[in-house]
Amino acid sequence: MTHFRTTFLLALAGLLTVLLVSCARDKVTVGEPADGPSTLDIKASDVADAVPRNEPLARYGNHSPYEVFGKTYRVLPSSEGYHERGVASWYGSKFHGRRTSSGEPYDMHLATAAHKSLPLPTYAEVTNLDNGKKVIVKINDRGPFKHDRLIDMSYGAALRLGMTATGTARVDVRVIDVSGGEPAEISATYTDPVTPVTDGTWLQAGAYGKREGAERLTGQLQRAGISPASVHDVGGLFRVWLGPYGSQSEVESVVNKAIELGFERPHTVKR
Repeated sequence: MTHFRTTFLLALAGLLTVLLVSCARDKVTVGEPADGPSTLDIKASDVADAVPRNEPLARYGNHSPYEVFGKTYRVLPSSEGYHERGVASWYGSKFHGRRTSSGEPYDMHLATAAHKSLPLPTYAEVTNLDNGKKVIVKINDRGPFKHDRLIDMSYGAALRLGMTATGTARVDVRVIDVSGGEPAEISATYTDPVTPVTDGTWLQAGAYGKREGAERLTGQLQRAGISPASVHDVGGLFRVWLGPYGSQSEVESVVNKAIELGFERPHTVKR
């Protein structure tokens, strides 16, 4: 009986190890067949630079030290003066909509990135050393943990750098100092009407299966000055709506501002 119990426990421990490694491996299969590009027909010109702003450290993703694949990593106490060159990879559809290390949902169409040691969030300018193309990203995720890669670009950021076909590229990463900027608001007010009751045009900025994702996007929009933004439980999804707006010029202004700030293009709500 003792021998059987020991064998069972060893087998169970082995299974748990495999499961943990498999979960971690999901984050490092960048550029491999399990991952891929967007199904949307977007071009590099459709992806806006992230807008650097002074933000508090994220509640999640800044624990230090942390361990992945048995290797220990430490988060830098500050991003000030960070400038490094290395290899970039990218990640896309496999992770679209999942939560990043900082807690924000991963949107493959925005200019974001993952880094092993920079505080979350950090804003950086990334330059492709092979073609000179640049993009400003918001680093809000951890990785890459494969080989000796320096940074993982979102699919949108990779489009801007012209590296989606090659999978990797030699890059220069230079942190942007936002310490002198106006601190971002960290609170937001959410409303949840079942149906809109005010006349005017409504725009949908996103839809999520869970309220947390919708509320997070609502807060991001409000902090970026795009309002009013609210969460609506419609058709089994939590939808983020903007408005209502009383004129077409106001609608166009909001849509253009959202795109310029790196959000998905809002579309008109059909009622």
